[in-house]
Amino acid sequence: MGIHTPEGGGEFDVEQVRKKAAEAKFTFPVLIDNDKKNWNAWGNSMWPSVYLVDKKGDLRFWWYGELNWQGQEGEKYLRQRIEELLAEPES
Repeated sequence: MGIHTPEGGGEFDVEQVRKKAAEAKFTFPVLIDNDKKNWNAWGNSMWPSVYLVDKKGDLRFWWYGELNWQGQEGEKYLRQRIEELLAEPES
């Protein structure tokens, strides 16, 4: 699931978010957090913040900031963690 918290400007427009999600071919639900309630509950401080939750619902991995900013390998790191989580047995 994705949770969209607007940073400013037109990012508060729900229809625009739906359009961008469709253009990106997202196949998962995207919730809109225009009031920053979820953002604040997680204690976020930067866009984007990515969290991976396991099959039991436990937070296991996270990444703050752009995934591939200035040579970072956040996307690679998270893809590897996703594969690990998917390979874990059901409890």
